[in-house]
Amino acid sequence: MLSKINKIIIIFLIIFNHNTSYSMNPESLKFDEKIVYNYFSALVSLNNNSNSDSLKFFNYSKNLKETHDEYIKQYIFSLILNEKINKAINEIKSIENKKYTDFFEAQLLLVIDSLKRKDFKSSSYYLKKLKRYEEIGTFEFIITGALEKYIYLFNKNKINTNLKDNFGNFSLVNKAFQSCYLGKSNTGSLFLNIINSEDVGKSRYIFFYINYLLSQNNLKTALAVSNDIDDLNSTLLLSQTKKWLINENYKNFENIFSCKNSNNIISEFLFLISNIYSGEGDLKKSNFYFNLSNYLNPSFKFNLSLLVDNYLEMGDLNKSENILKNFDKNNEIYYWYKIKKKTQIIDKNQDSLKASKYIKNEFKKLKNPSLKIILDMANIVKGFGEYELSIEYYTTILSRINSDYNMYADILYRRGGSYERIGMEEKSDEDLLESLTINPNSPYVLNYLAYAWLERNYKIDIAIEMLEKAYALREEDPYITDSIGWAYYLIGEYQKAEKLLKKAVRLMPNDPVVNDHYGDVLWKLGNKIQASYFWNNVLSFDDTEDKMRKEILYKLIKGPKKI
Repeated sequence: MLSKINKIIIIFLIIFNHNTSYSMNPESLKFDEKIVYNYFSALVSLNNNSNSDSLKFFNYSKNLKETHDEYIKQYIFSLILNEKINKAINEIKSIENKKYTDFFEAQLLLVIDSLKRKDFKSSSYYLKKLKRYEEIGTFEFIITGALEKYIYLFNKNKINTNLKDNFGNFSLVNKAFQSCYLGKSNTGSLFLNIINSEDVGKSRYIFFYINYLLSQNNLKTALAVSNDIDDLNSTLLLSQTKKWLINENYKNFENIFSCKNSNNIISEFLFLISNIYSGEGDLKKSNFYFNLSNYLNPSFKFNLSLLVDNYLEMGDLNKSENILKNFDKNNEIYYWYKIKKKTQIIDKNQDSLKASKYIKNEFKKLKNPSLKIILDMANIVKGFGEYELSIEYYTTILSRINSDYNMYADILYRRGGSYERIGMEEKSDEDLLESLTINPNSPYVLNYLAYAWLERNYKIDIAIEMLEKAYALREEDPYITDSIGWAYYLIGEYQKAEKLLKKAVRLMPNDPVVNDHYGDVLWKLGNKIQASYFWNNVLSFDDTEDKMRKEILYKLIKGPKKI
């Protein structure tokens, strides 16, 4: 009997013998088997995000480089993910059978290599080859089109107005950087066009606008722009930007980016592509383009936060932790980011008690933490169930901001939630009602307060009115859908309740509370077998609390208790 892996290898060998020059004699079969085993292991490792293992196995099967066209494509991808860009470029150049490098990523690497060397004539040559693939996908089309504009710019030192420029927000970004590269007077207004656009990622370009202003020795305007950066609700990069300006660390800006540097510009464009792929959940492609971006501008180390988040999402905690070593105490915002992510890693690798202890110790070491850091700390300890401590931090923030500040209502909501979790109902109601006074149409505050009242059997009619309002604002939110369904259950409107709770289960199928509620309403409608099915679901979930498990076991025997 052949083992499972040997069967797979033989299938691979049959496929390969249609595409390679190896014969099927016993001696070469043994040779092929070893190579294919390593190639197969490389593909499995690559698929499992084991990048270093995949590269090791690809190196063991390099005999396939000139005989199997798919090999080089996967091998190049593995090299890039392992940050071996120069090696990947050299492998592409060394391939004798050029048809094996006839794919988008290979030609892109040759373009990037020539850009890195500022050999713009070669860039134009390789771009022509790259353009053959521009129709295979949206991103390929955007990347090719943008590179065409930039390569023309770097070659001719002017903007080609004849090329198509219909890439939406990409076009706004490209225009700003092209003008900045040429030192045009309209550069500032072009950056403002991005900042004032409706693009959700526009805030990043406040950094580049300030960077440009400083390069023009316009410190006054740079400081004015930074004053509008929200201390509590801004990105890492913007928070760090403001901190640098406050501390007069102006050199930090030019040390990481200059729009006069062609590699810096292309690096930023590739980072934007990487960021979009990450947002769409294609983390491998995101890491691929990130490493190309970092290859062109390794000085912009703060971009590494994207790579950290990608690897955390992929479950590679060791890789994330190694990347975090790039963030030091000289840059407070990113250093705090490092502490938060290490806390997350400790929580996953060890337990929440050690994670909580670690971040509290690190927080104490900070001499004068910003409001943003205090807010982060409040949210983190709340997540660890330390509600009294979170209340202290939220109270500190509320005492230091004005009531008309745009996040005042949100912080009241958060503190009110902490009060509710420790049974301080009056304090909780006070905060949540004040939050609603400021922002009466906040669906999540309406939902939280109303659900808390339902749990207390308090002001049921008003609670239902609030939930109906919240549901009208967020019909597809699973928590709000569950809450309004449960409200109807409590007043005996089981048909209405069933319809909404069924929807909540569809929106959030693995939530214990939602399954429990749906089981209850099914029981009330006489569907006891179906009710038992959803209650048993609750018992199968890892995050079901012990108290709920006991209640479910009771229901499976006697049904829901009377309310």
